Amino acid sequence: MQTTPLSSSPVPSIRGSVAPILSDLIEFRRDLHSHPELSHKEFRTTDRIIEALEGAGLQPKRLENTGAYVDIGDGPVRLALRADIDALPVLEETGLPYASVNTGIAHACGHDIHTTVMVGAAKVLARLETQGSLGGRIRVIFQPAEEVMPGGALSVIEQGILEGVPRILALHCDPRVDVGQVGTRIGAITSASDTIRIELSGQGGHTSRPHLTQDLVFALGQIAVGVPAVLSRRIDVRSGVSVVWGQIHAGSAPNAIPGHGFMAGTMRCLDAEAWHAAGKLLDDVVREIAAPYGVQVSLEHTRGVPPVINAEAETGLIEASARAELGEDSVVLTPQSMGGEDFAWMTQEVPGAMMRLGTRTPGGETYDLHRGDYNPDELSISCGVSVMAAAAVRAARGLRH
Repeated sequence: MQTTPLSSSPVPSIRGSVAPILSDLIEFRRDLHSHPELSHKEFRTTDRIIEALEGAGLQPKRLENTGAYVDIGDGPVRLALRADIDALPVLEETGLPYASVNTGIAHACGHDIHTTVMVGAAKVLARLETQGSLGGRIRVIFQPAEEVMPGGALSVIEQGILEGVPRILALHCDPRVDVGQVGTRIGAITSASDTIRIELSGQGGHTSRPHLTQDLVFALGQIAVGVPAVLSRRIDVRSGVSVVWGQIHAGSAPNAIPGHGFMAGTMRCLDAEAWHAAGKLLDDVVREIAAPYGVQVSLEHTRGVPPVINAEAETGLIEASARAELGEDSVVLTPQSMGGEDFAWMTQEVPGAMMRLGTRTPGGETYDLHRGDYNPDELSISCGVSVMAAAAVRAARGLRH
């Protein structure tokens, strides 16, 4: 009797395999949500991931310090799936019964959803491998420290986890897209992102005699306004350079000019080339603006991440999988975000793509990321697992789309 090679067999539907494990996945997600951990401190999270994977008969390996990865199937790796596992220093305000028990720390960016989706995908793929219907080896990576720059992805790369990986996929929650839909785009889907910290010092004094001082409060104000203005005139506006300040601190009395102050913010850019140009300009611009006020300037410019560039073939793989699992109308075009993502370092190593996973209840409230009240619809987990696992099966069988 002649058998049909797996590579030419129809790709099996995944959604039916997700339903029996969905309640377990939701329970797993709620446990992670209740116990969020900051970057490089995801020890309990790593333990729970390994426990879940071993429970599915897999043999995960720990990364250095925190994080893990697991291979499913035999032969050369055909695809890697990546999830980020850290939380944010944000106070949770959801009021959920499974809200964070770690005060001031919350999964306000949905990384608990990302992690749960990839654990679910690994479980589905493990079952297919046991049935002999996977067709190739898939690597699932649980990466620490996405929320700090330049990001834990660099450590994963340095540990050689991407060696031999030909392509890679990831996902990110999108609270502005409905459950049952995913957002995609070819090309840059995120932006470059840096942090800037500026400290000024000078001789303080009475506010009635600013000419006898170095008025660094006024200098801080000029820098806050002037840096974004100058960069917008020196860099092509189409590149979307954006400097936004999140902190400005100086002084303790209304009638005293302080001797020290600082400000901090982010510089984001849609275009990688312009990102490099703006970085070179930044130091000169800050010092030239501050120079007339006689203050001393200390600038700390931390280079963050370049944009995530979605490759055409890998984006097509996500879209084909989403349409097969969620329906023909499940794929929507997503705009390029001004947010940064360290998955960008991985897509500089191998072709890859990131999709936006819809987490908004249809007709429900629209949240935003990095907010203490972010409450994604947990039915998005099933959608994410279905698409990621389906994409892995297609890749394992050598299908580009």
